[in-house]
Amino acid sequence: MAAMVQCVNIHKQYLQRKALSNINLKMEAGKIYGILGPNGSGKTTLMKIIADLHRQTSGEITICDQSPSYKTRALVAYMPTENFIYAWMRVRDAISFYDDMYQDFDRAKAEDLMQFMELDMKQKVSSLSTGQRARLKISLTLARRAQVYLLDEPLNGLDPVSRTKIKETIIEQFSEESTMLISTHLVLEIEQILDYVFFMNHGEIVIEGEAEALRMERGKSVEEIYTEVFSHA
Repeated sequence: MAAMVQCVNIHKQYLQRKALSNINLKMEAGKIYGILGPNGSGKTTLMKIIADLHRQTSGEITICDQSPSYKTRALVAYMPTENFIYAWMRVRDAISFYDDMYQDFDRAKAEDLMQFMELDMKQKVSSLSTGQRARLKISLTLARRAQVYLLDEPLNGLDPVSRTKIKETIIEQFSEESTMLISTHLVLEIEQILDYVFFMNHGEIVIEGEAEALRMERGKSVEEIYTEVFSHA
């Protein structure tokens, strides 16, 4: 099967600090991938390179068989950890902002997602709780008809209700024609929806494989494998 995303020998260096080393990965349509690792392991740097927000020092990357450019940026829906929606906006303004920004944005889907997420269209972003802001961010991201979805720590710091709603939304909205990469260190919360996992530490992929195959091979959950791998990280 053709790769939606392929990285070959990706390295990233910031002056004297190595951020990524020899990253090789392939993502196919119809699968949800997880990058699992502690903070500072290189997860966000890799996502930003795929999103064409950072450039690798060396190596090659392709998105739907194209080198990163303005064309591939139109194929990728990236949700960063930062709160990127202006605080002065209301929820409905954020929808209009995305509708103007992205040709693949589905406004009707966004409005349906806001209802499911229990977000008031008239409410100001500045008044939203942390969990509500996270629900808004992921709703806007998943309302795009993208080929590649990148979700950076989507469950971090959220209440149980928000975590559940976000996981349900990912499952319901994921298209078999697209691919998704989720970075997280909250493995227990997310492992049941992951098809394939990459364990990252110090900028390198240290273990990878189909999630179910790893569970069968090691007789442990993905979370237990994570704890074992990173117990001394």
